[in-house]
Amino acid sequence: IIPNPEQEAELVQLTAKIPFDDRVNQLAKISDLSFALMREHLEKTKSKLFNESARMSVEELAQQMNLCQGTNEHLFPKNVGLLMFSSEPQKYFKGAQIDLVEFQEGIAGKFFTEKIFKGAIQQQLVDVLSYIKMNIIKEKVTKYQDRAESDRVFNYPFEAIEEALANAIYHRNYELQDPIEVRILPLALEIISFNGVDPSLKQSDFDKGIVRARRYRNRRIGEFLKDLKLTEGKGTGIPTILKVLEENGSPKPLFDANEPERTFF
Repeated sequence: IIPNPEQEAELVQLTAKIPFDDRVNQLAKISDLSFALMREHLEKTKSKLFNESARMSVEELAQQMNLCQGTNEHLFPKNVGLLMFSSEPQKYFKGAQIDLVEFQEGIAGKFFTEKIFKGAIQQQLVDVLSYIKMNIIKEKVTKYQDRAESDRVFNYPFEAIEEALANAIYHRNYELQDPIEVRILPLALEIISFNGVDPSLKQSDFDKGIVRARRYRNRRIGEFLKDLKLTEGKGTGIPTILKVLEENGSPKPLFDANEPERTFF
């Protein structure tokens, strides 16, 4: 059906109100969703639906988890379902991955190593955090002769990195083909997410450490990450990062909202 100008304006307005992660993807099929990944999520979150799901079809389970929409003859998965519950989200969203690069001599140096994390986005987050914990984070222990307690500090407190990376997964724009970048430099760790933060957030908010988002780009992704206890979704990320860095004796973090272009964060 070819819409008239009034219907077309209504459709555009409707699309603008639906966050990208909750939109239907008509380029994919329900069979592209992984029954195993959906059940794995239910098991991890101790959902009552887990036992019932064993007797369901992929279509029935996707409908129960609100991961699809349409009639029985034309049922399509939503973007959040493809990002979190398909084995290859990169087939539908080319930039849905995390690129981790270690620059041993700094960005200007000739030597670097690269590792790419793919798969369901929540698994990417778990895998890259595990890699950083095992290979990047170092602990320094200082012992004293006059007391039993030792001082323990880290080059980076793990909780700060966890919050920052979860924030990048939650708030990035999956319509773009730019992956999340994690750069390990000799004196810093950088996490870059595209295409920047919501226009309602200002650089001055980050400088003050008081950030209150009024809009969320991917609310459904946030809900699933919250179920997995990978994020809280209550604006606690920045305060937590500031707190754990201070407790570790680290310098304050630097936030760059890339104003006025706002193409990255």
